[in-house]
Amino acid sequence: MTYVDGYLIPVPTSKKAAYQALAETAAVIFKEHGALSVVETWGDDVPEGKVTSFPMAVKLEEGEAVVFSWITWPDRATRDTGMKKAMEDPRMQMDISSMPFDGKRMIFGGFETILEA
Repeated sequence: MTYVDGYLIPVPTSKKAAYQALAETAAVIFKEHGALSVVETWGDDVPEGKVTSFPMAVKLEEGEAVVFSWITWPDRATRDTGMKKAMEDPRMQMDISSMPFDGKRMIFGGFETILEA
């Protein structure tokens, strides 16, 4: 079964095009280093929760949308090697201050697939 890296990212709606351009570049790099697929989704029906929710998790601010993304890999070993190579790739060396989102509020993690139907 595949291994998945998942992400929640608050992105200003005014920077949607810049985020999409960055995501397209990153997707090419991840796939070159072993990723099977990269999916980026822009929240358009993401309700506020009473106890917890996607907006609460990323401390969503006015004028922002939640981006929910994932990268699939054949297995954890491929992900570990591929992620390291992708992060070292010169095309991924970006000025943090020019990123189209607040990386401090990004949530991410690696997940072992337990069901794929």
